[in-house]
Amino acid sequence: MSLNKNSLLKYEAGQDPQGKVSMTDSGDKIMFTTSLKPWSKKSGSEYDVKPDGVATGGKVTPAISGSDDVVDATALTCYLLGILTSVSAGTDLALTRGATTNTHIINSVTVNSSGSLAVVAGTATTAHSDTRGAAGGPPFIPVGSIEIAQVKFTAIASAPVTAEEVYDVIGTHLERYDFPGWSEDPATGKITFDSALPASHTASVAKNVTIDFSTPIFAPLSIAGDFKPSSNSHSVSSESYYNNKTLGSVSTSLSQGSFIAKLNDGITDALIKLANEVLWFQYFQNKNRSPYILDQGILGVDLDYAATDHPTANCTISAEEEHVKVEQ
Repeated sequence: MSLNKNSLLKYEAGQDPQGKVSMTDSGDKIMFTTSLKPWSKKSGSEYDVKPDGVATGGKVTPAISGSDDVVDATALTCYLLGILTSVSAGTDLALTRGATTNTHIINSVTVNSSGSLAVVAGTATTAHSDTRGAAGGPPFIPVGSIEIAQVKFTAIASAPVTAEEVYDVIGTHLERYDFPGWSEDPATGKITFDSALPASHTASVAKNVTIDFSTPIFAPLSIAGDFKPSSNSHSVSSESYYNNKTLGSVSTSLSQGSFIAKLNDGITDALIKLANEVLWFQYFQNKNRSPYILDQGILGVDLDYAATDHPTANCTISAEEEHVKVEQ
């Protein structure tokens, strides 16, 4: 009896658009996830991750007018909840100074959730702090806002802002959509940032991370076999040196996945029409049980029209990553 008589191979026959979805912080402000997965990469349905942040422009400078306690900001574009938003330039944006002996205060220049420039004032004290929300530190900004600069005052007397009082270091005073960088795992529905996002928003939360994506709609291949998932393989090479010394090195390569499928006519079959597309494949060793393998790659099709049999598709899966085992 064949151990694989209940095996089942499915392919990505369609896509279910999910629209723009706010990803969930796993708690470390590094990993963000979606409950729906995997994410499709079929042409026209590719997923797109867009954290909130500035894309272009938004330079904050002392006001051209020369007036006291104000700054200007150039026009900018930014992503807000995944939408590319244009923000007009601002002039003479009013800042707050401390009072009496509380000389030190930080003002945060932001784009609010409505796409307008807004200034959020911190709490004045006798010295600056690097702690968000603390007296003398940068203020928490509302959830949905983007920080584009900080202005630090050390005196209560009104005066024109100087260039030395404006701070716009990316990742510290300025939120860009593309910093820090991140890696994507469409199989498990998560992205991992290179470093933790600053907890700069109200209640110590990170900025919004939005993804626009579709999930695959799987359809079974009625007659298929010989499935082989894309897998890493490792090889060792070595070089010999004097005194019987040998140095080795290990290299890793990714092999193509493959399977065969029997077709109706090899012309109108739905699978054939998807050749050269990036698709998900789902393999169940036992269709009556939960565990399965996910493999994503470019579908290659080599057709064989035998005289006495249904056409055969010898298929390859050219992947960027090896297959994933799902045990749920």
